Amino acid sequence: MHDGFESRESWPFECLRCLYVWEEDYVVRHLTDDHGNEVDIWLTSGVPVQPPWSGASCPACGAYHLTSFPTGYLARHPELTAAPDPVPLAKVPVVPVNEIDLPAAIRAPLPRRLLIAVGLPVVAFVGYELYQYVLGPAVPHH
Repeated sequence: MHDGFESRESWPFECLRCLYVWEEDYVVRHLTDDHGNEVDIWLTSGVPVQPPWSGASCPACGAYHLTSFPTGYLARHPELTAAPDPVPLAKVPVVPVNEIDLPAAIRAPLPRRLLIAVGLPVVAFVGYELYQYVLGPAVPHH
């Protein structure tokens, strides 16, 4: 890599789950190698990170369903950033699942429901095929 330059970009985001709005600053290194191939390296605090459009998560609730605004949007709309900083995810109290009072229908673990939903049709199909195989020549066809 021999040719290149750096640029600074601020990306404003909004979480579509909790509606938290924030802005992240990036340094983007635009490089070109000897063959003319171009590559961008995204950095946050000097650490290489994924580009903002892939893998960003909400600092308030951890959701990955986000939207971004055009650059400079939050500077023109300061009322969006008036919310206090969220509680970091490490400080959110964790309640064990067995201490949450849920109806029995909701408490059923997914693997058991999935086994029933997928297993019953498979068992029916295999049973029918075995029945046809074992009794196939003995059963007259119309």
